[in-house]
Amino acid sequence: MAGDQSPAALRSSLEVERKYDVVPDAEVPELTGLPGVATVTADEHALEAVYFDTADLRLRSAGITLRHRTGGTDAGWHLKLPAGRAREEVVLDAQPGAVPDVLAALVRSRVRDRELAPVARLSTRRVARRLLAADGTPLAELADDTVVGRPLPDGVELAWREWEVELLTGGGELLDAVQPQLLDAGAVLARSASKLGRVLPRPSSSQDAPPWEAVGKGRRARPTVGSAVQAHLAAQVAELVARDPHTRRDLPDGLHKMRVATRRLRSALATFRPLLERERTDPLRDELRWLAGVLGAARDAEVMHARLRKLVAAEPDDLVLGKVQVRIDLLMTRRHRAAHDAVLAELDGERYLRLLDALDALVAAPPFLPSAADDAAAALPRLVRRTWRRLDRTMSAAERAPRGPEQDELLHEVRKDAKRTRYAAEAVEPVVGRPARDYAAAIAELQESLGDFQDGVVTRQVLRELGARGHLAGENGFTFGRLHALEQVRAEAAVARWPQARAAVSRRRLRKWFD
Repeated sequence: MAGDQSPAALRSSLEVERKYDVVPDAEVPELTGLPGVATVTADEHALEAVYFDTADLRLRSAGITLRHRTGGTDAGWHLKLPAGRAREEVVLDAQPGAVPDVLAALVRSRVRDRELAPVARLSTRRVARRLLAADGTPLAELADDTVVGRPLPDGVELAWREWEVELLTGGGELLDAVQPQLLDAGAVLARSASKLGRVLPRPSSSQDAPPWEAVGKGRRARPTVGSAVQAHLAAQVAELVARDPHTRRDLPDGLHKMRVATRRLRSALATFRPLLERERTDPLRDELRWLAGVLGAARDAEVMHARLRKLVAAEPDDLVLGKVQVRIDLLMTRRHRAAHDAVLAELDGERYLRLLDALDALVAAPPFLPSAADDAAAALPRLVRRTWRRLDRTMSAAERAPRGPEQDELLHEVRKDAKRTRYAAEAVEPVVGRPARDYAAAIAELQESLGDFQDGVVTRQVLRELGARGHLAGENGFTFGRLHALEQVRAEAAVARWPQARAAVSRRRLRKWFD
């Protein structure tokens, strides 16, 4: 298969479009009077696309499409991933055949060990009308598509016509402006979000309702604690899996959000432990701890690099002596690259894929104890109270400890317990509402104040290393020493502030919903 197939060869863009169903003899409107549109050009293309998926249509179930297309202006491989109300389109210029490894990796969290094979073929005659600004900038494209598609290997052939308006550089107001003209011409909003959806309907995943779904019967049925916990676990597993391709491509915030989802899952299994069979969920907590550790080294290097750059940027120019920024960039880039390579190796490994299988099984059939059938509104606050009591004990121990390494270690434990308590409050917010949200916000302030302290501890270690490396290379270490001293001052200030944050989270009115 010819062409560069490395991650660097991938191109991506955000696809924002609207689709319309039209009858075969509909007339495309003139597209006049649209904001910013000066001229409209038209080209015709013959497109052939083969779509790939697993035998059980795992990509289709997740709203993902993977295809190879020939013809038109963007021939090659296209992977479309959900991105809120839009989709991210990842493109690779490569010949047809087996799915390129670089794209297969981006859907591995969905596909796991299953084979990707052709599942549908679509032939499209497209008349593409480009809406151009006065300077020739393409604002949007209206694709008038006549499509013939069939499932592979020998499914029934379907034919239809549709219009698709895709933004190129224009804003959402252009989509709103063109829609009335299309509707007046006989179009209706499409019943399927994609062409593949017409040929391969999304598989049904409906299951019999579990016995913990509701308390009572009829219109006044109330959610059980089991249904609330199951919904939270499902949301976090979905987030983890969705962030996998972003982490693999090292996109901004991808690694961070994947790590947070991992931590939230582990925290939930601890918080809701009284409802669950521990012999089945404790091993999952251990595996989630492992995954968080895998992601942690790369994330920590990412955060530290940004923090050090910010510290240097805040310094007056005359106090930045030598190749300070260069040395920071070299060290932290190398560390992040090595840590990210380790992440990729683990994400392609058997242990990670089996963890994803186990999480799917957890969400599909949580190993609940009989108490999961209790009323959520009554049971969930009691579970959050357990996390508060643990946090309160740790804070008290930190307050009693003398200033020094012992208290530093206890403050680190306070931060970890605060994070678990915050995650617990956020998990129950859909049931409890504003009291849980306000409590989580107060805990977040405590967590942030202690985070400043812990970040200062780690930053000083890195600055000391950077200073030593610079000294051995014959460079001036003044700036690294200065930054080290400033970080020590900030850390001490954070320690001085934490009792106020502790007092704030201890306010009775914040906790009356679970006390």
